[in-house]
Amino acid sequence: MDWHDTSEEAAFRREVRELIQDRLPSRYQEMARRGGPGERVWEFDRKSADPEARQAAMDWHGALSERRWVAPHWPREYGGGGMSPIEQFILNEELARSGAPPVGGTAVGLLGPTLILHGTPEQKARYLPAILAGETVWAQGYSEPGAGSDLASLSTRAVRDGDDFVLNGQKIWTSGAHAADSIFALVRTDPDAPKHRGISFLLIEDIHAPGVSIRPLVDMGGRHYFNEVFFEEVRVPARNLVGEENRGWYVAMTLLDFERSNIGGAVAARRQIRRLLEVIHADPSLRERIATSPMRLEIAQRSIETEVMYQFSSRIISMQKRGQLPNYEASMAKLFGSEISQRLAQTAMQTLGMKATIADETPEASFGRTYIGMVPATIRGGTSEVQRSVIATRGLDLPRG
Repeated sequence: MDWHDTSEEAAFRREVRELIQDRLPSRYQEMARRGGPGERVWEFDRKSADPEARQAAMDWHGALSERRWVAPHWPREYGGGGMSPIEQFILNEELARSGAPPVGGTAVGLLGPTLILHGTPEQKARYLPAILAGETVWAQGYSEPGAGSDLASLSTRAVRDGDDFVLNGQKIWTSGAHAADSIFALVRTDPDAPKHRGISFLLIEDIHAPGVSIRPLVDMGGRHYFNEVFFEEVRVPARNLVGEENRGWYVAMTLLDFERSNIGGAVAARRQIRRLLEVIHADPSLRERIATSPMRLEIAQRSIETEVMYQFSSRIISMQKRGQLPNYEASMAKLFGSEISQRLAQTAMQTLGMKATIADETPEASFGRTYIGMVPATIRGGTSEVQRSVIATRGLDLPRG
């Protein structure tokens, strides 16, 4: 594993840092000082009623777009950056280090690569430029009340009716649907086929079309991020089918972020431990109490674990740099990263006590919000149980249970 940049990589890293220093809007700089922007902040700012938030979203998108850094992993012929894995790693690392929000959301990270591989020429021409320009924000319609980790059990139906499909069903935990323009979804088009083979991949261009309704799911921190989405006799043109009918499962399996190192999570954990230490050192009474309590060892352990997490990310990018495809290694990084994020949040709460539970904008209070936000970390993006199964069967060659 190589920890060092080549001269070309070091030059690219400097270029990224200079862009962030010169062009990152003050709104996002201030968010970073308070603990970093939350998930999908760019998408929410883009639709915000606050002119300052909308302008920040436009300015930051423009700064990245000038260098083709909106979609660094897309081929250049489609408007992307055509970056190597190590360049993507460096860009994502520096953005995470500064607290700068990514732009484009799931459309850039997930839908775009899928259309590039499976879309028709007409679909690529219609959707890819709008995604790159930030004109269309897409939500992902996958999970259902009865289809979470076992996604292939989904039951939302799409029945062919002439030149349209007619959709009926429900999606849940739909991130940012209330701030999206469109939604791509997995739907069941052949209920009699084996569950993996009767699924199709559809593009619903207007998430506010007749028959589509969105219901907010407010989390225990009072944040509206997730949603339920209901489809009732929603008509979708058949031309919006991506790939072959009833082969949508295989299309969806390519819908993975090309950058699997989770460097953003690793850098965020580093920032979190540094911020905790800054808060401790700024308070003489707290510093004195921690110096003589068992929490001192807990904080030291969390600091070590954040560095281990960073090494997981470095290992994966080293593999990609050599042309290897991380498999169980990515599951190890996800499993360790999500669990250390929860432990770090809990340690911060125990260290700061009641100050972290106050609903204000103090540095201490930001750790309370992080603690609540980390509760689903071991569920989203693949549960810890699923990751352990991958590690056991693919990494250790253990038999399936």
